[in-house]
Amino acid sequence: MMKQRTIATPVKTVGIGLHSGRKVTLTIKPAPVNSGISFVRIDTPEPFVIAATALAVCDTRLASVIQKDGVRVSTVEHLLSACAGLGLDNLLIEVDGEEVPIMDGSAASFLFLIESAGIAEQDAPRQFLVIKKPIEVREGDKLARLEPFFGFKLDFTIDFKHPAVDKTGQHFVVDFAEHAYRSEIGRARTFGFAHEVEALREMGLARGGSLDNAIVLDEHRILNNEELRYEDEFVRHKILDAIGDLYLVGHPIIGAYIAEKSGHALNNALLRKLLDDPSSYEISTFSENKAPSAYSKESQPLFF
Repeated sequence: MMKQRTIATPVKTVGIGLHSGRKVTLTIKPAPVNSGISFVRIDTPEPFVIAATALAVCDTRLASVIQKDGVRVSTVEHLLSACAGLGLDNLLIEVDGEEVPIMDGSAASFLFLIESAGIAEQDAPRQFLVIKKPIEVREGDKLARLEPFFGFKLDFTIDFKHPAVDKTGQHFVVDFAEHAYRSEIGRARTFGFAHEVEALREMGLARGGSLDNAIVLDEHRILNNEELRYEDEFVRHKILDAIGDLYLVGHPIIGAYIAEKSGHALNNALLRKLLDDPSSYEISTFSENKAPSAYSKESQPLFF
């Protein structure tokens, strides 16, 4: 039986919110079986719990934001992407502000943090969401789609029409039966455009953005001094985001995700359409020798 997983001991870090610009303390704690992943605001009069679910998403402007009764936690996608990459099912994630810290703009810091806490198996079967038929959403020339596939594969295409982005690969496919999350996806950083910063800050966004936590581009080039971590880092970061957004469905997905120019809004619309159609999926458990190789202990490329 494939078992659920949590962390072995609590772990804490401090960082800056990408959009708020405020210092945030983040504490990740073990959680019981079948409880899922929840965020806890501890700066409210009483600790306030918000389950990390697709239906809790209230805002998708440059981040995935979850909310309950007017209390929000923003920018959850990078941390949830790391949780998916490490195969974690149950966690309590405490924050003393309304945003998860951005760290270096990728999932790498979260991977290190979680692994320093250790990962513990729990005495309950891991539940997978198996895609049974294709589900698709479109918005103009944007597309997000889930379809049956015995594994976990993502196929993403971007098109930003920017000289620096055009020089890089704009299409990437990652199949976690063959590729490792940490090496292929986990270090890809978020990115943004310098000419948009003033307008974003007037909207209360990107106040904590810097060359330390994002790839920043002017009209012609990348402004960061360091080289890209991958020759196609932009599209790989979009996959990192998508993995985090998809994990809001509440289970690891067995299926293929195909996207063209998608983002947080379309990813969430896809999950909502999926959940609205119970015939499009089923919840299953697997013994070790019956699970897709992307998730099996024999190879575990998704986790390493």
